[in-house]
Amino acid sequence: MKLHELKPAERSRKNRKRVGRGMASGHGKTSGRGHKGQNARSGGGVRPGFEGGQNPIYRRLPKRGFHNPNRTEYAIVNLSTLNRFEEGTEVTPALLQETGIVKNLRDGLKILGDGELTIKLHVKAHKFSKSAQEKITAVGGTAEVI
Repeated sequence: MKLHELKPAERSRKNRKRVGRGMASGHGKTSGRGHKGQNARSGGGVRPGFEGGQNPIYRRLPKRGFHNPNRTEYAIVNLSTLNRFEEGTEVTPALLQETGIVKNLRDGLKILGDGELTIKLHVKAHKFSKSAQEKITAVGGTAEVI
């Protein structure tokens, strides 16, 4: 298949409804809005979630839990992804962003111990899991907390 051969699936594209174009069109006079009432008026209708004055569902249901606005959220990287670097490399948050491993650093970088590290690296991060720190030092590397 080539780019110029692409076309939408059969019957997937509908023509828009052109209202107010005379009685013969089937969408003339009231333009499919019916006679009078709130929805027939220009600018009429109700906001999303409005239930005609009845207490809406988002107010009837209880609120649960707590969201801490001051929570520290770390960008996480597993040990197995660090194998792509050459031996002896100093792995920093800036380097991980540069190579595209981490897109958004958030409040810092945390290294997790998932997978195996096969090369000796000097890793600098804001936090390490206990297993990650053990695995890094086991292969002769260093784990430095920034």
